[in-house]
Amino acid sequence: MTDSKYFTTTKKGEIFELKSELNNDKKEKKKEAVKKVIASMTVGKDVSALFPDVVNCMQTDNLELKKLVYLYLMNYAKSQPDMAIMAVNTFVKDCEDTNPLIRALAVRTMGCIRVDKITEYLCEPLRKCLKDEDPYVRKTAAVCVAKLYDISSSMVEDQGFLDQLKDLLSDSNPMVVANAVAALSEINEASASGQPLVEMNSVTINKLLTALNECTEWGQVFILDSLANYTPKDEREAQSICERITPRLAHANAAVVLSAIKVLMKLLEILAGDNDFCSMLTKKLAPPLVTLLSSEPEVQYVALRNINLIVQKRPDILKHEMKVFFVKYNDPIYVKLEKLDIMIRLANQSNIAQVLSELKEYATEVDVDFVRKAVRAIGRCAIKVEPSAERCVSTLLDLIQTKVNYVVQEAIVVIKDIFRKYPNKYESIISTLCENLDTLDEPEARASMVWIIGEYAERIDNADELLDGFLEGFQDENAQVQLQLLTAVVKLFLKRPADTQELVQHILSLATQDSDNPDLRDRGFIYWRLLSTDPAAAKEVVLADKPLISEETDLLEPTLLDELICHISSLASVYHKPPTAFVEGRGAGVRKSLPNRSASAAGEDSSSSVQEATVIPNQESLIGDLLSMDIGAPAAPAAPVPASSNVDLLGGGLDILLGGGPVASNDTAPAAAAPVGGSAAGGLLGDIFGIGPVSSTNMIQIPKITWLPADKGKGLEIQGTFSRRAGQVYMDMTFTNKAMQAMTGFAIQLNKNSFGLVPSAPLQVAPLQPSQSVDTSLPLGTTGPVQRMEPLNNLQVAIKNNVDIFYFACLVHGNALFVEDGQLDKRVFLTTWKEIPAANEIQYNLHGIVGTADTVAAKMTANNIFTIAKRNVEGQDMLYQSLKLTNNIWVLLELKLSPGSSDATLSLKTRSVEVGAIIFTAYEQIIRSP
Repeated sequence: MTDSKYFTTTKKGEIFELKSELNNDKKEKKKEAVKKVIASMTVGKDVSALFPDVVNCMQTDNLELKKLVYLYLMNYAKSQPDMAIMAVNTFVKDCEDTNPLIRALAVRTMGCIRVDKITEYLCEPLRKCLKDEDPYVRKTAAVCVAKLYDISSSMVEDQGFLDQLKDLLSDSNPMVVANAVAALSEINEASASGQPLVEMNSVTINKLLTALNECTEWGQVFILDSLANYTPKDEREAQSICERITPRLAHANAAVVLSAIKVLMKLLEILAGDNDFCSMLTKKLAPPLVTLLSSEPEVQYVALRNINLIVQKRPDILKHEMKVFFVKYNDPIYVKLEKLDIMIRLANQSNIAQVLSELKEYATEVDVDFVRKAVRAIGRCAIKVEPSAERCVSTLLDLIQTKVNYVVQEAIVVIKDIFRKYPNKYESIISTLCENLDTLDEPEARASMVWIIGEYAERIDNADELLDGFLEGFQDENAQVQLQLLTAVVKLFLKRPADTQELVQHILSLATQDSDNPDLRDRGFIYWRLLSTDPAAAKEVVLADKPLISEETDLLEPTLLDELICHISSLASVYHKPPTAFVEGRGAGVRKSLPNRSASAAGEDSSSSVQEATVIPNQESLIGDLLSMDIGAPAAPAAPVPASSNVDLLGGGLDILLGGGPVASNDTAPAAAAPVGGSAAGGLLGDIFGIGPVSSTNMIQIPKITWLPADKGKGLEIQGTFSRRAGQVYMDMTFTNKAMQAMTGFAIQLNKNSFGLVPSAPLQVAPLQPSQSVDTSLPLGTTGPVQRMEPLNNLQVAIKNNVDIFYFACLVHGNALFVEDGQLDKRVFLTTWKEIPAANEIQYNLHGIVGTADTVAAKMTANNIFTIAKRNVEGQDMLYQSLKLTNNIWVLLELKLSPGSSDATLSLKTRSVEVGAIIFTAYEQIIRSP
């Protein structure tokens, strides 16, 4: 008979009957009763009333019954904490049972019961189980430490469980080692500081590698993930780890293979200087990746998403394996689309013929989505591999001749991109495209065709008729098509003004008067004013040469790609998003990145080496040689950093909202709107307070403090502060030589920091004689590498001279990071304030305020905190202010002042609340300044 009988309903008085059965003297009856209780609990019935009776059943030698009782306890202990305490004695007793299975079961269950009163009693049994003679008990206890850390982190640290867990890394049983690694990884991720509580070293890593060969597959995954977080001290250690991990690539489990690949991808960065070893390792990575593609479709998809990242980082790994990515007839659509994407990434001059014939075949398939992607892929091949462009265009024309509607439309979209990549080369095919004009019904295809007509209007005799045909249903067109039509007609007018004047007036009227789309209306007004005031300027703007489109527009931004490589074999590598984008709570904020390539590997000159500061692993002790590269070389101009990931460091900013130009209401022309920021600041304040523009010389000067005392600097004392002048951040420093010898050859380097601060020029300090002091100002740019620091404005500095290299840390003053264009339009301010969730609002109390609301606002404006509006509500002055940080994070503020009081309340709203502390400190400094 099966266990289904326990789920059948019984007579009335079910609880009463179960109660009497639980107290039965016969063991079999008791077991049957507990099974019925668990069955009722499983289907959602409340059987908590039986708690004391079930707990009484714990006193048994029967392992099956004990498991059932423990299961019941785990479920109801939280709702009945006072009764759960009754079970503690049995737990403690079971932890000393002769049967290791019962000892392990007891400690596991105690760890799962999240009740403070029980947690207190867990420490002693757990300590014993961590040293138990049986490995099964030890491995269970290791996981229990991680669970206990989640309940009470301070207890784990105080009771010394972390040290015991670290000792288990040296255990003779590989499964105990694997569980200890898993628990430590969990604890490190949950650490409130974001810093690992247990640092790995060479000895520990060696023990892990020894245990790796004997673990179960999931134990191997835990160990490999831990190895991925370790940075070897030199190339020799990195090579040794690679050699010992490489056999894992032949494992049958896909998770083990991908975890091993993740470790090797990271180590390849460190070993970039050893070309022979890297080449050998690269060849070994290809076969396991290919093998993963023979798994079931779901595993294939995960493998393909990971391969997509690997190919972007190191295309040479799979450059000879194009055929394995050819689509099979029975592949699911999600696998087909992913394979197609990787094919394009691997396409090059040697295999393009093979790829094109395959893509042409795909374009005749029955799956519409797949066919569309295949046609787009042909266009991407043309853009990526220039010698193949002509063949690609010819293939696209053949596809257009098929007259299949969706094929024609996709072909026109990609041909538009080909025209942009190779201007004046393939325009002879325009007539063929125009023949299919009437069949286009998708917005993107129609917009692409309109762009082609406008761009090459001088080559199309009836361009005006074609565009006029579109205008008949202008109001029904998609916004994308309307915008493209407006631009195309203006282009046509500028090329053939004589016979298209009526057409341009018609479309400008449609765009500015009959449309409620602000983007379309704004563009219409701009064109109207350009054409009416200066047609020559209009021609220069509208008909200007366009930049060629890039080869790979869909590549991930390099910083994000490096982070995702560190998350291979996790959900982040499937989503192609960092964990912070979809995970909330603990561990989400810990950011990973690949190690910097060694200087010998990069093969770069010394000037480029200066830009890439070594990451200091420990912020408190400032260990790590920032100046291992040629610090004395002249500072090269910092390369621009892509804006997609680094600039918006803390995941916010209002750039999308504010980047599109002035905001206009329905009844005002946008061209009439005043520019925001810069010189407009004085005008706005003048409107509110009747004062003129405020000079930037009123910006506060925060006194210098000692950054490097003489006893730490071998006689060199550095005092400094930060300021902002003429739109640039400056480090103002005083160098004093308190030693007995002269100091020369000064150079400086900054570590990666939250705001990308890097020196814009070399440090200028003349030779410093004993007892001599000299002042210097170092201009700083904001285009350097970005790494989040704690606190955010922490800046780690290395100074080198003829004596030694000295390290210190200092805090950048907030007002030095406030940029000059931080003033929002009133409507944008209001809209944004409403859009930012209430959870992102922080309040702060200011004390010691001197002066009126007007003088406070004037001080703020001098420091690039702009007052948008002022109101008086119930006798209190309310100042609404905005500022923008150098990394494009916008902050909105409300300052509430009571006349006659020296106290005020500051409310801050931003999408990146982490900057709050910097802003509040800056307000304190500015308000108290004379």
